Amino acid sequence: MHRGSCLCGAVTFEVLGELPPPDACHCSNCRKQSGHFFASTDVPKSLLRVEGEGRVAWYRSSEKVRRGFCATCGSTLFWDPVFRDWIGVAMGAFDTPTQTTLGVHIFVAEKGDYYEIADGLPQKPG
Repeated sequence: MHRGSCLCGAVTFEVLGELPPPDACHCSNCRKQSGHFFASTDVPKSLLRVEGEGRVAWYRSSEKVRRGFCATCGSTLFWDPVFRDWIGVAMGAFDTPTQTTLGVHIFVAEKGDYYEIADGLPQKPG
């Protein structure tokens, strides 16, 4: 089990089971929401338990995706493709060691011009 929370603690969560390798999304939406690229791990929705769910605010960034954040402190927490059975959980929100490492960079065609990706991981343009 892996636990995490927002900055103020109003929202806490648990992911039951192992975490898949996270991806780093460099799309302009993720960069604008998080302030940089957004690293998340995709877990089955059935394995995510959220306490303080009423404190999670959702922004519908497209017809297919909503983004969850703490309504109190603004911490980015979730990336939810509403028509899928999985949800992206922000790596930076985990409290405990995750026992995983970054697996891939996605949407690198939209990455910011102020940094380079030089870790040798696979890079997908879209």
